[in-house]
Amino acid sequence: MWELIEPVAKMLVAFFLALPVAINRERYSQIMGLRTFPLVSLGACAYVLVAQGIVDPGTPDSTMRVVQGVLTGIGFLGGGAILKGDSRVRGTATAASIWGLGAMGLAVAFEQWLIAIALSLLMWLTLSVLFVVKEEVDHDYEREKKPAEQSSED
Repeated sequence: MWELIEPVAKMLVAFFLALPVAINRERYSQIMGLRTFPLVSLGACAYVLVAQGIVDPGTPDSTMRVVQGVLTGIGFLGGGAILKGDSRVRGTATAASIWGLGAMGLAVAFEQWLIAIALSLLMWLTLSVLFVVKEEVDHDYEREKKPAEQSSED
């Protein structure tokens, strides 16, 4: 019976561990968020679970090729989150978050619980705490830039 419940339980863990980052991105990024992030983590976990179910346990190279393919695909998805315009680049934190959540989904599938939980927590802290620091740095930069622009116009 556990063989039937275990994969679903792992996918649910991957889903729920992605939610703190997903909520943050939904709030602060208009690119991707609450639906996308849990799906990335869930999908990464599911691909490994499928590979583990069909690959001969004596050939770990096959499972690693699946992991490589998953991470490549997630990289392309993250690349789509990066937008450039008006001399600004947006979405890099979102793209990096997608990549990290893919790793978290893989960690859950491989039962690397400490890594999965640490990734969820550290990614959320990075996005939440360093957002405040980034805002302050950006504000300081704008204050320093304005006097220089005004003096060059004089």
